[in-house]
Amino acid sequence: MPPRNRSAVAETDADRWHPARLIPTSGIRGQDEQEKRATSSLLAVMGAVGEFGRGLLDAVGAPRGRISAFAEVQLKDPDGRVSIPDGAVVVERGRTRWRCLVEVKTGTVPLTSEQVSRYLDLARQHGFDAVLTISNQITASPKDSPVDVDRRKVGGRVSLYHLSWWRVLTEAIVQHRHHGVADPDQAWILGELIAYLDHEASGASGFQDMGDRWVGVRNAAANGTLRAADPEAREVAERWEQFVEYLCLGLGQDLGRDVRSVHPRKQTRAARLDALVRSLAEQGTMGAALRVPDAVGAIGVEADLRTRRVTTSVEVEAPREGRPLTRVNWMLRQLKAAPGDLRVDVRFANARETTSQLLGEAREYPQRLLSPADPKRVPRSFRLALSRPMGTKRGKGERSFVRETREQTIGFYRDLVQDLRGWQPSAPKLPREPKEVPESPQPSPPPFSAPEREAGEAVDPSRATM
Repeated sequence: MPPRNRSAVAETDADRWHPARLIPTSGIRGQDEQEKRATSSLLAVMGAVGEFGRGLLDAVGAPRGRISAFAEVQLKDPDGRVSIPDGAVVVERGRTRWRCLVEVKTGTVPLTSEQVSRYLDLARQHGFDAVLTISNQITASPKDSPVDVDRRKVGGRVSLYHLSWWRVLTEAIVQHRHHGVADPDQAWILGELIAYLDHEASGASGFQDMGDRWVGVRNAAANGTLRAADPEAREVAERWEQFVEYLCLGLGQDLGRDVRSVHPRKQTRAARLDALVRSLAEQGTMGAALRVPDAVGAIGVEADLRTRRVTTSVEVEAPREGRPLTRVNWMLRQLKAAPGDLRVDVRFANARETTSQLLGEAREYPQRLLSPADPKRVPRSFRLALSRPMGTKRGKGERSFVRETREQTIGFYRDLVQDLRGWQPSAPKLPREPKEVPESPQPSPPPFSAPEREAGEAVDPSRATM
């Protein structure tokens, strides 16, 4: 038998081998080991890769300086009982020294109010500046905690912050892929952390699903039997808010920009949840808005549990000059590649009425988007909306609500919103200067006659024709 080609054998075998990783996911036995490995890996890379560590700590009020990180620190309370938080971070800059306790959860294990409250007390007793919690629970801001604690324990000397694993992964990806890491060895280390956190076995895979109450609430909303007082409605509302932040961070990973959900400035998290629960009970809908920097408008996402459809939308300000039909055609020209079932709604200045057409019909009959009461009424804005069937399954797989809605939102931005341009007024024009007309030359006087030349007399024009 002829010998086998050694290089071909090596290539075939290598395709089946697992690459060696700085932080391996193999061999994790149980949730405790998963939590310890994730904590130690994250804290070590925060200290080793300065750009990444500062990016995370900027969000939790730490000064910029040299980062030191420690795992499983032991602290005693006044009664002598020893507590072991998962880690601690120390930032030093000159004489400034900022210290923070870190508590971590992985997988589906949630943070508890009792444990967070105890660590706040320990932080105050031992002179720490903050407590940072990390889990798969996603919040709108690092200042929002997924657990309720006594407000008297937060603020003053000790602050409470929270980062989701999805936000941690987003910061790592944005720093690695978009901002860049100056040192190539540090860039490789950050890449290894991304590979670890992105693996399902790490327990840091971000948003999981809409929860075990999702199907029941979805069906009750569709039947009109859901009530605002039902605790299940609030659980789904909390999951929706986490899902919206999951969408923002996912877009941020792809764009390298800070994508945020839009909320009224003074509205608290509790007030937002109350409004979501009322909307679920009364209309069967959950809505949100995502702001992408420099995009023409915020992306609206609305899930209608009664019709089982998800609508993504964007509102574009109409031009402030030109005839009404000219302004409509300005919008339609930007939608040449958009699907025909995109809905175009037009709002008018100083009027409650609106017009609405599917894009396929609006392309053929743009005048139908004008005000039927007064065709000379100028459009104020255009709302572009795309509706698709809602995924109904609970998890993140095929035909699930999470997967289908995420794909629709990202696709709506990629295929439509990112190419839209807002109206720009024409530059002011200077009046054109009149053209200079060259003066006609004056006619020369008639020449002297011979007798006059001899006499030296000028010719009198008044007698020239006599």
